[in-house]
Amino acid sequence: MTGRLAGVVLAGGESRRMGRDKATLTVAGLFDGRTLVEHVVSMIGQRCDPVFVVAAAGQSLPDLPAQVLRDEVPGQGPLPALGLGLGAAAGAGADHAFVCAVDMPNLTSELIDRLTESARASGADVVVPVAGRDHYLAAVYRTALAGTIAGLVAAGERRVGALIDAVEVQRIELADAGPLTNLNSPDDIAGRA
Repeated sequence: MTGRLAGVVLAGGESRRMGRDKATLTVAGLFDGRTLVEHVVSMIGQRCDPVFVVAAAGQSLPDLPAQVLRDEVPGQGPLPALGLGLGAAAGAGADHAFVCAVDMPNLTSELIDRLTESARASGADVVVPVAGRDHYLAAVYRTALAGTIAGLVAAGERRVGALIDAVEVQRIELADAGPLTNLNSPDDIAGRA
């Protein structure tokens, strides 16, 4: 890895467990009064330029210091959204992108730095953190994978795991899973507030 690192935030998924859109979630006492998407974009913007947010068609978002991309086909899973974000990052001149889900409020610049350093050293297509399981939606991806993703989606694939199975991956074991924690339900919020 030698070039720019873009950021891609996947914000368009529906959350059945949360019962609402996670991107515009606010929690009293958390995120400095900002929405979750504002918090995550601000954090990854410390290390990534440019930043893209992939949202659903018609999804309402606050003004963001990021370019908003619209995933026009609902219910297709994260793989097409990942491809859209990586394609935009490649078009902006970035050779890699840190990709994350919008529901990860504990992400740290140190995690991004560690994954980026591993991408530089290994030359792998994807560098994935592991803490009990692979965390595909908090990883560094080569932006050229947008074409591979387009082929997988055209063949009917919707899972990010299908991409991971098809490319060179480096896994980085993390002792602390805290930065990878997702907010999935109202109970998760109650535990943080």
